[in-house]
Amino acid sequence: MQPTPSAPIDLAHLARYTGGEKAMNAEILKLFDHQIAEMVGQLRAVLAARDARRWKEITHTIKGAARGVGAFSFGEAAAAAEPVDPGNAERANAAILRLSDEAMAVQDFIRKYLAA
Repeated sequence: MQPTPSAPIDLAHLARYTGGEKAMNAEILKLFDHQIAEMVGQLRAVLAARDARRWKEITHTIKGAARGVGAFSFGEAAAAAEPVDPGNAERANAAILRLSDEAMAVQDFIRKYLAA
């Protein structure tokens, strides 16, 4: 699977850490896929609890992990969500929606990459 400018994951960026080895890419992307599902799901509970500290921790972790594997749009969505106050339900829900949309694109990319 060739990286394209619009791809949810920049495989050339990931290859800087894995040497482009498909098995290593696959292992990292599987771990990231699991992490995405878990963390985006946690944000809904954090929103309900209005826990600003936990919100920042989760969005910051998503941002770093996403940027690390080359999921730059997802990382930008997390960066935009990081300063949002979960006490502001409208903004927080919008941030979760954007993160969820980006997560779905990344997860779809990962599934296709693993199937190739």
